[in-house]
Amino acid sequence: MEQFFSTFSARTIWTPELIFVLIIFSFIYFWVTGPIRNMFPDSKPVPVRRKVYFHLGLVAIYFGFGGPLYVLGHLMLSMHMLSMAIVFLVAPPLLLLGTPSWFFKFFTRFSFMRRIFVVLGYPIIGLVLFNALISFYHLPVTFDTLMVNEGWHNVYQLVMLFAAMLMWWHIIPRFTTRYDLSELKKIGYMFASGVLFTPACVLVIFAGAPLYAMYTDPAVWSTAISYCLPPGADIPYDVFYTGENRIGFLTPHHDQQFGGAMMKVMQELVYGIAIGYVFRQWMIKDKSENAKVELKEYEMVQPNN
Repeated sequence: MEQFFSTFSARTIWTPELIFVLIIFSFIYFWVTGPIRNMFPDSKPVPVRRKVYFHLGLVAIYFGFGGPLYVLGHLMLSMHMLSMAIVFLVAPPLLLLGTPSWFFKFFTRFSFMRRIFVVLGYPIIGLVLFNALISFYHLPVTFDTLMVNEGWHNVYQLVMLFAAMLMWWHIIPRFTTRYDLSELKKIGYMFASGVLFTPACVLVIFAGAPLYAMYTDPAVWSTAISYCLPPGADIPYDVFYTGENRIGFLTPHHDQQFGGAMMKVMQELVYGIAIGYVFRQWMIKDKSENAKVELKEYEMVQPNN
């Protein structure tokens, strides 16, 4: 790690531009949930826990799209996979939990937004779109092409984040829609997503050799790492895998296997927590319905005064 911090500048490592953008989102969040909240129909004060969820989501966005993990992800595929797991598996549910339902409901007032959601809100769309994008991203030709084209890489990642939000919406819906899933269907939805997520991890784990030129070809790597550096900065070839001072502690092949396994484990862990959350909501709902039935039966047997 000392080699990492001595090689790259503070600006490169900590991505202050992204911090500034996320601070703006935080300011907008507090502005919407505070001073202008009454402009939204049926708005209510936002609990502190939701504010915490939202800002933990912003922190997850930071470590997925910037910060030390972003730079390390250009040196080790395992770190790139970790950052992807954080931004696409952890950030979306936190952002949804942190955003008040009345904010989402406001946009349903516009007919074009309702028409868009009629199409995109269908559960199978989010399920297939997100997992297809993840699998396509990890094809070697796609991965290497995007990593050396910063603009297209950023666009693709934003599209994946949107697809992830769409998928997570059906697990953590923020208001009632025609596409609401029962608790049992939500659990099945998460199992299906886990199955569809697996091919991308299997491709990386069981490949017999390194798949990505990004981590084996200095020419490809130098183009990709240049987007992390200030304009005109020298390329630090000595920290690449083939350099004597390389930062990666595993061979490219072993690092690739470790990255695929780590991403699959994180997916299983996050989805397991989500299934537990849904099951808990199911039990609470079931108890509430049983209590109502018992109350109704009790009232029926009471003698009239």
